[in-house]
Amino acid sequence: MYVIGTAGHVDHGKSTLVKTLTGIDPDRWEEERRREMTIDLGFAWLVLPSGRSVSIVDVPGHERFVKNMLAGVGGIDAALLVVAADESIMPQTEEHLAILDLLGVEHGLVVLSKADLVDAEWLELVSEEVAERLAGTSLAQAPRLAVSARTGQGIAEMLAALDTQLDRTPSRAGAHGAPRMSIDRSFTIGGFGTVVTGTLLDGPLAIGDEVEIVPKGLRARVRGLQTHQRKAERARPGARVAVNLAGVSHHEIGRGDMLALPGQVRATNLLDVQLRVVAGARPIAHNDRLDLFVGAAEAPCRVALLDADELAPGGTGWAQLRLERPIATSRGDRYILRQPSPSQTLGGGRVLDTEPARHRRFRPDVVAALGALARGRPSDLLLRALDDGQPHAWAALVKASGLTEALAFEALGELVGEASVLVLAEQGEARSQADAAVSPGPPGLLISAKGWAALSEKLATGLRGYHRRYPLRAGMPREELRSRLKLGGDALEGVLAAAVARRLAAVNEASVRLHEYVPALAPEQERAVTRLIAAFRAAPYSPPALDLEPELAGWLAEQGHVVRVAPEIAFLPETYAEMVNWVRESIRARGSVTVAQFRDHFGSSRKYALALLEHLDERKVTRRAGEARVLY
Repeated sequence: MYVIGTAGHVDHGKSTLVKTLTGIDPDRWEEERRREMTIDLGFAWLVLPSGRSVSIVDVPGHERFVKNMLAGVGGIDAALLVVAADESIMPQTEEHLAILDLLGVEHGLVVLSKADLVDAEWLELVSEEVAERLAGTSLAQAPRLAVSARTGQGIAEMLAALDTQLDRTPSRAGAHGAPRMSIDRSFTIGGFGTVVTGTLLDGPLAIGDEVEIVPKGLRARVRGLQTHQRKAERARPGARVAVNLAGVSHHEIGRGDMLALPGQVRATNLLDVQLRVVAGARPIAHNDRLDLFVGAAEAPCRVALLDADELAPGGTGWAQLRLERPIATSRGDRYILRQPSPSQTLGGGRVLDTEPARHRRFRPDVVAALGALARGRPSDLLLRALDDGQPHAWAALVKASGLTEALAFEALGELVGEASVLVLAEQGEARSQADAAVSPGPPGLLISAKGWAALSEKLATGLRGYHRRYPLRAGMPREELRSRLKLGGDALEGVLAAAVARRLAAVNEASVRLHEYVPALAPEQERAVTRLIAAFRAAPYSPPALDLEPELAGWLAEQGHVVRVAPEIAFLPETYAEMVNWVRESIRARGSVTVAQFRDHFGSSRKYALALLEHLDERKVTRRAGEARVLY
């Protein structure tokens, strides 16, 4: 579904063209028909040769009704810029073209209407003049077609060309976000009640949905939906929609109010914007009082220029609009600024932030943040800063994204909610999605979902290889893993916390292993261990040397089957505990203990006595005092 908007000077044949195309007279009011001049918005629809159904918004061309025109073009996908062949470009042609350019309307047709009133040579001159004027605007590449609504000349070709243009125009029908609709009409129908119309944006709307009218805070329920006078259970974004509302009077709703799901859109009287001044208009100065138009809404505002005292015609800059009354809009919406008297379109651009702080002027950090927002959605910018696939600390990520911390935190909630980013807690615990979205404090480490997939696979592959090479070890030493993954200390702890939470890995103080991995002995190794333990039990105080392959000897110690006190000397755990307890008790009773006393008490040899006592010195259980040991 697409919405096409007309544009052009008064009496250039816009409404006549719409009626010829659709069979629907877009002039709804008796005064419009009597004066043969469109005053307010008109609506129609048609089916193109491809079978594609499109809506048409017909706008007034007279300069006195530009405000009404602006209420209709805010939600269009493509434009029909109508230029009468017998008059060529006129003042409102210029203004409407400037508005389309500021709104970023890049698709459409230039219709040279009333072609039956001029000869071929004149038509060619007008076509060339229009092409010259369109150069450098968003419609510079729009095809130009000569048409006569009276004779039907060029109508078939125009419909085919419009189909071709829409083939190249992005559709909004697939959006799955929270629906919103800037209301351009509110009225009542007998037997049904309140009906509001507009172009649905960002997501689908269904019968039974609870909705809010912003900024008025009214609540209502969707009782019925129509598109092109056809009832629907569900309306798709990008369509012109009539919404029958229960629980609210049409007198309470006005043009420019926003229909949205409760809590999804908030009213604002402060907007950060990117601003471009129309070439040929007067400059915009700091603190100018102008009229803001966004969607179907209108509000007076003061323009606070943030990086200049004045913006010259054709110039661009950053501004904060301080509104005299709140409106509902969203980041990324296009807007127009007009001078109220004498009436003139001065500039416009894109809304960057709907909930900014009140900025001081000429702040490099503010200008840099707005520049980052202009380059993309905050969530896109934050995700782009995570492109390297590595974990990032929050402060460094905010700096890299160019966003303010408040905007970055809002974007993080969005990314975590859609599982595009994983948040790792500062204390090494994986934060839940809900915690990450609502936590008032800064998160710890962050990584993109793609980065986590690659890093976790690298982690698993590394551990699998380590287990194959050292099948009896409890796991890879942490420092070795840190080096392999090229991670800093904090980053490693965050990655390991997430890996443990996802049952990918298990950790202890010294090493990391795959979650499901358990070291296991081969049959011959089990037999060797059994023989060795039996020999240790036969001579607990003078056990044989650890005459085993190094990996097997290490496994015995890691599993707690023996306690190693020297490279070739180990004791059974119960024997080790007995000897350590005797040393402590003997020192408490005598004041000290010697190698000879230890040897004689246990019927051992000097080799074992010295090895055990030096081991206790290293563990800071004892310390040497001359030839004896005392407690540390």
